[in-house]
Amino acid sequence: MGTIGALLGLVLAIVLIIRRVPPAYSLMLGALVGGLMVCGGLRETVGWMIDGVSSVVPAIVRILSAGVLCGVLVVTGAATRIANSLVSGIGQKMALAGIALTTMVLCAVGVFIDVAVITMAPIALQVAGRVGSSKPVVLLAMIGGGKCGNIISANPNTIISAENYGADLPLVMAAGVVPAIVGLAFVVIVVYVIAPKSRLLRGERVSEPVGETADQDGLPSLWSSLTAPLVAVVLLALRPLTGVSIDPLVALPLGGLAGLIVMRRWHETLSALGQGLKMMTPVAILLVGTGTIAGVINHSGVNDDLLSLISRFDINPIIIAPLSGILMSAATASTTAGATVASASFSQSVIAAGISPIWGAEMTNAGATVLDHLPHGSFFHATGGAVGADFKQRLRLVPYESLIGLVLSAVSLMMAAIV
Repeated sequence: MGTIGALLGLVLAIVLIIRRVPPAYSLMLGALVGGLMVCGGLRETVGWMIDGVSSVVPAIVRILSAGVLCGVLVVTGAATRIANSLVSGIGQKMALAGIALTTMVLCAVGVFIDVAVITMAPIALQVAGRVGSSKPVVLLAMIGGGKCGNIISANPNTIISAENYGADLPLVMAAGVVPAIVGLAFVVIVVYVIAPKSRLLRGERVSEPVGETADQDGLPSLWSSLTAPLVAVVLLALRPLTGVSIDPLVALPLGGLAGLIVMRRWHETLSALGQGLKMMTPVAILLVGTGTIAGVINHSGVNDDLLSLISRFDINPIIIAPLSGILMSAATASTTAGATVASASFSQSVIAAGISPIWGAEMTNAGATVLDHLPHGSFFHATGGAVGADFKQRLRLVPYESLIGLVLSAVSLMMAAIV
């Protein structure tokens, strides 16, 4: 009953959002109703909701700090310059593929996927304006590329999977290279072949440059425009390369400030900060509502019920690794949390069945990308807010995101069976 109550609360929140109730309030009301159905006590429910908000506070702070970098890219015209160069360099036809590849590389070097999407969003919107694409399509290109990079990066989901399986991290990362490449090819197919024919991905095209700088002659040079994102990426990449961990809370604002200095646009600092805060505040508010319902789900027994469900069926051990990652990512709406719970709960069973720890970790990690984007998680709202997509637009991407994750899982499974 606890699981049913929590899921009904989530469904109620989604229905209210579709009915144009403000998403933050919809999620809070869904959490309240779901919590009361789980435990029947108002005080305990409120406590769960507050615990959930506490768990997303780090994400909120990092997203607000990311506004510094985004604001700098938009206000100075750096995003416009980078987008122009990207389109002219690889051509309009392949511009979205370039966005997907760039986001994949960002994640592969250790940037968290939500941070990578937020970092790329101003540039991607400029590209969408040049090629006449819509917000849902360009967002899908970034998310798809990010998912591919996430399974070959030294991000927490990969690290934890490797540790729980007792596998060497570099080998687990290497095992994901082929699935990531195949996944990126599938992302390109979705963006260029499926999206134009899909009703779900139709949306208002970004027809004008996004940002305050419209004068093309007054744009900064390409190399100075690249300073802000490059500094941020280098600082974030120090963790997998040297073991020196610089949190996005610090790295992203430093990148933005470095860009202002190199572009000699320090007089636009206040404008950039204001624009960045304006862009990120709606996302931060959404995350508060997300935290309330996540807290109820975490206390409802959903995770335990899913673990029990898997254990009851006679499933081939090689299937357990990706399947557990899929189900746990659905319960937590998080790649990291899904990979953590799945690998901690089933690694011994998978290894005992003769599955290589390396491939067990890789399959679990890939499985955790299939449903990590559901609405009760912060990733759903953070990425949608990064491009200004409303709830309905963001929700329409879920089936395609899941397909991309399933491709990554399927290729990982086939590689494990062959190798």
